[in-house]
Amino acid sequence: MPQAGGLYLRVGALVLAGLALGIGFILFLTADRLSGSSQQFETYIRESVQGLEVGAAVRYRGVSIGRISEIGLVSAEYRRPQGDPFGAAFQLVYVRFAVDNSRIGETPNVEEAIKLGLRVRIAAQGITGVNYLELDFVDPERYPPRAVPWEPRYPYVPAIPSTVAQVQSAAEQLLQKLQEADLPALLDNAIGLVSELRGQVKDGDLAVTLREAAGLMRTLRAAAVDADVAGMAAELRGTAADARKLLGSREVNQVLSNAAAATADLRSAAARLPGSMTNLDASLRSARSATTDIQAELAPILRDLRAAVANLRDTTEQLRRYPSQAIFGAPPPAPSESRR
Repeated sequence: MPQAGGLYLRVGALVLAGLALGIGFILFLTADRLSGSSQQFETYIRESVQGLEVGAAVRYRGVSIGRISEIGLVSAEYRRPQGDPFGAAFQLVYVRFAVDNSRIGETPNVEEAIKLGLRVRIAAQGITGVNYLELDFVDPERYPPRAVPWEPRYPYVPAIPSTVAQVQSAAEQLLQKLQEADLPALLDNAIGLVSELRGQVKDGDLAVTLREAAGLMRTLRAAAVDADVAGMAAELRGTAADARKLLGSREVNQVLSNAAAATADLRSAAARLPGSMTNLDASLRSARSATTDIQAELAPILRDLRAAVANLRDTTEQLRRYPSQAIFGAPPPAPSESRR
């Protein structure tokens, strides 16, 4: 009997420990629900949610902000209207998650965040294969929100394909294009192209071109040999050496020094040229003024000289006509009186 009592005691303790662990696990999973600052959201995923479990983390760019609270099928959660065919929307998987508002701080409301590109996708944690939900902002035009024909029970955040799903979709599209491609025809075309190239290399225009190119190369080689390229190169090296010596000689350095000095003198003369031009301009103005004054003074002298010349001409004419009167007699009457 004492052994049976001890056995019952151990069994009872084990049951109580199991109950405590179960309650603790439930409290851990529902911590976000029980917290007054958490908010429930839901999203709809088209791909498989294998590896995504209730209690998995919800992260925003790597920071844990909540946990997944429920995963299920849309067809079991929402009922389609009567007469509405079973469309692709009812083939989705819904995922509900709680977000701790105290961990995200001040953010826009859900509608504005969705317009800005807030989306949900499945992400894998390292190489362990454990999946979690990741919130991030993407291009809203590339990933527009999906409309659903029911009224979501919680605020709806659109989902986008995960990286694995995108790679898988691209691989499937590539395989489909390969399957649709006419591979036998492509192989036949490639074989025909190789045959045509072989014919061109053997007897076609390409072969003629190659032979002409080979002949041209032989001609160039012979011309190079006849021209003594090595001797010309040696002469060029000698000429270069002589030119280097000439450039390093004292005479060339003296010529360069003289040229530099002449350049400096020319620069200084050019610097003095504006002053010289100013002085020359002033001299020309002075000469023009003096010429004007001389012309003003010479004008009356020239008039008097012209009058004296006229009088001398008249006197000479009188002497030529009446020379005796000029010596012995009275002067002849004035021409004006005789005319009168």
